[in-house]
Amino acid sequence: MTRHRPLVRATHWINFLSFLALAVSGFAILLAHPRFYWGETGYFDTPAAFALPLPVNLDQTGWGRDLHFLSAWIAVINGIIYVAWGLLLRHFRFEGYSPLQRLAYLAVVFVLLPVIILSGLTLSPAVTAAYPGLFTMFGGRQSARTVHFLLTDVLVAFFLAHVTLAIRTRTVRSMMVGAR
Repeated sequence: MTRHRPLVRATHWINFLSFLALAVSGFAILLAHPRFYWGETGYFDTPAAFALPLPVNLDQTGWGRDLHFLSAWIAVINGIIYVAWGLLLRHFRFEGYSPLQRLAYLAVVFVLLPVIILSGLTLSPAVTAAYPGLFTMFGGRQSARTVHFLLTDVLVAFFLAHVTLAIRTRTVRSMMVGAR
C-alpha cells in the first residue's frame, strides 16, 4: 500500500535539506548579533527586548547570509510546488490524520511558513525598498527579525515533534520508499 506519493516524498526531502541549511546558516547569522529588538532600530549599544547568551562571532555572517538566502528560495519554490500539487490533487484532505494533526499541518503550511517568509523578506533592504508595506506589517525591520526568530523556534519545535512522531508511528519508511 502506497502511503506517500513520490512528489510528497521528494518535496519533504528537499524541505528537510533546505531546512537543515537554513538552521545552520541562521545560527551563523544569529552569532553575529544575538540580541533582539522591537521597532526599527537595534544595535549593541541600545536596549534589547531580549538577548541570547551566545558569543558574538562576526566572521560567520557572510557565508551564513548567502546560504540562508539560497536555502530560503529553494524552500519557497519547493513549498509552492507542494502546495499547488496538494491543492490540485486534494492532498490536504489529510485522510487518516487526527483533527489535531490536520490543524497543526494546516497552521504550519498556511500560517506559520508564510509569516516566516514575509518576516524574512522584510530583513532585505532591496525587498522593503520595493514593498515598504512590509515595515508596516511587522512594525520595523528589527521587529520582523524578532518575529522571524521566534517563529523559527516554533517551526523547529514542530519539525522535531513531526519527525519524532513519524519515527514512533513507523511512517518514516513510507516517506523513504512510499510504502508502509
